[in-house]
Amino acid sequence: MYLETKISAKIKLFYNLLLSLFPVFFIAGNMLINIGSILLIISALFCFGKKLFKLRFFFLDKILLSFFLFIIITGTINDYFYLSQITGWERDFITLKKSIFFFRYFLIYLILRFLVENEIVNLKYFFVSSALLSFFVSFDIIFQFLTGKDIFGFEPIKAKYSGPFGDELIAGSYLQRFSIFAFFLIPLYYSKDFNKYLKFIIPIFFAIFFIAIILSGNRMPMVLFLFSIFLIIVFQKQSRKYLLSFIVTFSLIFLVIINQSITVKNNFNAFYNQISKSTEIIINKDFYSNKTPPYLQEFVTFYETWKMHKYIGGGIKNFRYYCHHRENIDKNSNFICNMHPHNYYLEILTETGIIGFILISLFFLLVLYQTFIKKYFIHSVFKNNNIIIPFIFLFITEIFPIKSTGSFFTTGNSTYLFLIIGILVGLAKQDISIAKKF
Repeated sequence: MYLETKISAKIKLFYNLLLSLFPVFFIAGNMLINIGSILLIISALFCFGKKLFKLRFFFLDKILLSFFLFIIITGTINDYFYLSQITGWERDFITLKKSIFFFRYFLIYLILRFLVENEIVNLKYFFVSSALLSFFVSFDIIFQFLTGKDIFGFEPIKAKYSGPFGDELIAGSYLQRFSIFAFFLIPLYYSKDFNKYLKFIIPIFFAIFFIAIILSGNRMPMVLFLFSIFLIIVFQKQSRKYLLSFIVTFSLIFLVIINQSITVKNNFNAFYNQISKSTEIIINKDFYSNKTPPYLQEFVTFYETWKMHKYIGGGIKNFRYYCHHRENIDKNSNFICNMHPHNYYLEILTETGIIGFILISLFFLLVLYQTFIKKYFIHSVFKNNNIIIPFIFLFITEIFPIKSTGSFFTTGNSTYLFLIIGILVGLAKQDISIAKKF
């Protein structure tokens, strides 16, 4: 690429190391995630300066930039006209401050796209790091299950095994997001040495990660993990030979653990009962009954909250304030609004309105078209680019609309999403002939 010969080996080493540390940061917590993100932004501005801002903006980038700028605009409007009336704050523009700080994720996307597009980073190191850290988390969870404590001395919480995450029950989510890279590490980078053993290695990898995710007690990440594996098998013909082994391994592991561990069995029975009960409530439209569980009421509160600011939203992280002032509140109900409606799209609707929702949805659709559609349904120059595969399906899984999620605007979720998108778009734009079509 045009910058490749101008970038020193030390700079490339620095960014390869920094990118490979992000799986570590996600274990260490939000503080290190923020430190790593800020270091990425500041170092890129220092190392590349004007070159970074001379990066050609395509329609895709402009849509995303519009979304971030709109967040700042709606944050300002809400702070000045509405929020002070609810909270009693004297227009200290706290939403505007949060919105400006949130803009860092656009810079992360842009910088990662720049680094990948210009081949400054070698994604092999990120694959290796993600795989090794996923194995570490998995073995730590299994060790915790067998001994009652993990290697750091953390004990399970409510019969759920969190491994190195301590009192945060997010181990399953971590594995769902990063373990996929382990399946592609050998085929992409070590095929000459281990290719003949892949038919044994891949099922073993799946067994290790699947056992750990089940033990973590995180039900939705388990579903999403299986969903991403299923998509890869369906669309990537080279992986279809593993279909039978995946089905057999999945069935045996699930049945053995369910029958051997009463806590795991109760956890998944509760999950099944929640789905059944939620389905019944949705069919009968009985959302306001005293029997409606809190997790479903959280979804329902979004609608009345969204109606308060349909078009521009209430500003990021303000659902927690507006929800308590929505119309048609049952004063006799003991239900208390949560911090967010537990779904990316419902949260985006309530906090950025229809305009923000349209902008980010259009951006997601464009990314899907330029990567997934062009990879599998249209003849394109990166038809045989297999490095892009895990990023495509992790992106699809992350933005899948029918799932319960954490907040879209939190550090962990936003960093992960825009890290994946930045790399994904950068890979799609590495070839100039592709870039001209964006």
